[in-house]
Amino acid sequence: MKLVKDSSISRRGALLGAAASGVFLGTGVATAQTTAPLASPPVRRNISSFAVSNWRDHFDNLNNGAILCDIDSRAVQYCSEDESVYKLYPSSVPESEELTKRGYTSVIKKVEGPSWRPTPSMKIRNPDWPDYFPPGPDNPLGTHALYLSWQYYRVHGTGDTRKIGRQSSNGCIGLYNEHIKELFALAEVGTQVKLF
Repeated sequence: MKLVKDSSISRRGALLGAAASGVFLGTGVATAQTTAPLASPPVRRNISSFAVSNWRDHFDNLNNGAILCDIDSRAVQYCSEDESVYKLYPSSVPESEELTKRGYTSVIKKVEGPSWRPTPSMKIRNPDWPDYFPPGPDNPLGTHALYLSWQYYRVHGTGDTRKIGRQSSNGCIGLYNEHIKELFALAEVGTQVKLF
């Protein structure tokens, strides 16, 4: 019988497979495991896993659709008025509870290629920031922005993909640019929004 070498099985894979089956390989001799198996390390849970929310737990109706921004699970959910479209996006959230605003608001304006100016409190915390960022790849609002009825608050894109899934904003909710582009097309002025 001719043996064919399977290049998909590595030496490490063979050793791990042997160890998992309770057999250790010696120098050409297989011996049974005589020591107690090592205890499995404790499983670490991801505390920021997405939690899917039902819009009915937050809104009385879906007039103009609904956007749910879950600060704890760092996710944005969208549901269309007729419930035919549902989307779930990972997001960035405010850095601290002091910068976080929770409650009900709505989309009052949509801007493709937004410009941005730091708020007065941002300038106090970051005096070296420029007073104005024109539209473009370095703009902190990314490619699209949904302006909310709360002054200075937006659901917007970001070119800094490291921020998504983290507490990294000054109060806004950030999405990957490709996700905010999709949400921008789905949401309309008047879409109800809840940050919770």
